[in-house]
Amino acid sequence: MRFSKKESHQPFYIFDFKCRISHATQSTVKKRLHDICPLLRDETNIQIYPESGQNSYFCHFAGKVAQIRRELDSSLTVVPAEVTEVPVCPILWDSFRLVLPDDVEGILGSVMATTCALDPCPSWLVKLAKDGLLDWFVAIINASLGQGSVPSCFKQAVVKPLLKKTSLDPSVCNNYRPISNLPFLGKVLERVVATQLQEFLDDTDFLDRSQSGFRPGYSTEMALVALVDDLRRELDRGSVTLLVLLDISAAFNTIDHGILLGRLSGMGLDGTVLLWLQSFLEGRSQMVKLGDTCSDPWPLTCGVPQGSILSPMLFNIYMKPLGEVIRSFGGRCHLYADDTQIHYSFPSDSKEAPQMLNQCLAAVADWMRRNKLRINRDKTEALLVSRSSDRGIGWQPVLDGVALPLKSQVRSLGVLLDSALTLEAQVSAVARRAFAQLKLVRQLRPYLVKSDLTTVVHALVTSRLDYCNALYVGLPLKTARKLQLVQRSAARLITGASYRERSTPLFKELH
Repeated sequence: MRFSKKESHQPFYIFDFKCRISHATQSTVKKRLHDICPLLRDETNIQIYPESGQNSYFCHFAGKVAQIRRELDSSLTVVPAEVTEVPVCPILWDSFRLVLPDDVEGILGSVMATTCALDPCPSWLVKLAKDGLLDWFVAIINASLGQGSVPSCFKQAVVKPLLKKTSLDPSVCNNYRPISNLPFLGKVLERVVATQLQEFLDDTDFLDRSQSGFRPGYSTEMALVALVDDLRRELDRGSVTLLVLLDISAAFNTIDHGILLGRLSGMGLDGTVLLWLQSFLEGRSQMVKLGDTCSDPWPLTCGVPQGSILSPMLFNIYMKPLGEVIRSFGGRCHLYADDTQIHYSFPSDSKEAPQMLNQCLAAVADWMRRNKLRINRDKTEALLVSRSSDRGIGWQPVLDGVALPLKSQVRSLGVLLDSALTLEAQVSAVARRAFAQLKLVRQLRPYLVKSDLTTVVHALVTSRLDYCNALYVGLPLKTARKLQLVQRSAARLITGASYRERSTPLFKELH
């Protein structure tokens, strides 16, 4: 199943299921697909921008970051240049390993063919013609690695505003996040550096063990399983645990280059490696493109570009000291990129716990300010995980001078957690959305062959059941039954079986 775009005055998208659909039913199928697939609505919303055009997005994105930086600078009491927090190591890596044609050929095969407006030709064409261009690519990449410099044309980005949620108003600029689209060859160069940087991080075991974001072998499910396991263990011990979910505003866009380069130097990088990374960060610019028109490019003096291959790795390095700050107060944390989950466990009758927890949150807020990151207090949530008899604790955690109200349930990395960790709200929400999708997919059944119908069901229904399903282990049967009903309904929809037919043979048939 793939998307294909048809050029017209108003672009629209269709599915290619590799099956024949009559012209009389194409409009019906398209309507149903637009109903069931949020991706289509997202893309349509992005095409219909406010009349003010790209200049409004330019002013909004640039102004938001500048405003955050000004607010942080005005609240600082410590000079940012004095913030190191990472012990200085001896030089461990000062030069890159030059690449061979086979290395570049493998990377060209693995990098997604995403074409940027700044590319001279489509990236899929470059991948098809890689045999004739391979030596040229190797020469450019090795020259960049050897000289410790990134070509300026690779540091220009075209920003595509992406609607944060389909339910938001597409005419409001604040409802979009800027996604940088970078030149294709620049991404190939980034992949080369990212591969060697990942090897260095693995060899030195530098990253925080609680960081699950953008690391090989880690995922949101691993972060959530570790978090819920910690919470359940404390619950079994009779302890009360306060979970605080921090929200950071525009985290990738406000990173301070000087602090990041200090961290890179402190972890043992030097020579052409450090020069290359400095060149990668500095001298960048981006512009907003809507339709055939672009805004004026504006320089980026801070932040790492979203949409870059290296940016998540650099952000993880930037956030490394935060875990040490939290653990120094006896708290624990689990991180997925900028999603920070702090939990602090204590006996229900403890008198010192509130004071210690508030000191920990104050230290976290101070660390954020000194590292040019702003906590969004309006979106930061707190949950008290305890037995029912211990839920009458009469105090609230204080973050940056503001008391955080305790919620009955919070959403962590897409999963709803409640005070007793029953996951009933999460299971009900998953089942409700899955049944809603099944109802819409059922309208497509007359137009699709079985294999294509199976693909749609897996993409829109089964994937919802699969996400973080390790958390469902050990749930009571009355809770898990809701998910089983979704599976049975999906199996009957695909096979055309009646409601009275047993589902076990259907599951075996569908593997």
